Amino acid sequence: MDPSIYRRMAAVEDTHWWFAARRVICDQMVDRLNLPPAATIIEPGCGTGGNFPMLMRHGRLYAMDTDPLALRFAASRGLAELEKGSLPDNIPFGDTKFDLVFMTDVLEHLDDENGSLLALRTRLKPGGKLLLTVPAFSWLWSEHDESHHHRRRYRAGQLKEIVSGAGFKVEYLSHYNTILFPAIAAIRTLQRLRGSATNGNNGHHDLSMPSRSINTMLPGLRE
Repeated sequence: MDPSIYRRMAAVEDTHWWFAARRVICDQMVDRLNLPPAATIIEPGCGTGGNFPMLMRHGRLYAMDTDPLALRFAASRGLAELEKGSLPDNIPFGDTKFDLVFMTDVLEHLDDENGSLLALRTRLKPGGKLLLTVPAFSWLWSEHDESHHHRRRYRAGQLKEIVSGAGFKVEYLSHYNTILFPAIAAIRTLQRLRGSATNGNNGHHDLSMPSRSINTMLPGLRE
């Protein structure tokens, strides 16, 4: 991603409703996985480390990213063993095997989806789990996707096929933020009709902070 995006993300991801709501959802999902005590968890594509406080409650945390600036922000949290790495061919941490691979909005950045998932599967312990989120629906593509260097958005069936093709058994697949979906779709459609998906107030991405009241209310609409 552009360096300015990492700086903005580091500034808002602890409190912005989008990240907060996603962390609550993912925290609940990790709870359902019944990981073993002292589980080992890896977050490839950790960005600036916004998931670290949540993930460290579930086990020993390892994390990697390709971007030095993102790693500096992540390291400032002091919560994970961090290394520079990339998918599919440069996963660090020696021979360490993991109980959980945790990826939030990473797969869409990768040129080699299948190779990356295959490489991660080799680093899982027997019975290990993969939990990932991705952006949905190619028709929602916007300048937010462009500025974040996304390669694609996904349909549910497409994602299931990709993950299954890498040798994983898909145990649960669902959309989230469905209550807000009509409003999001309407905004994207209106932007497209106007000939631009740019929000002039936030530099072509969706990381501007809403008002305090809106930011407090929106995480409750995460279903």
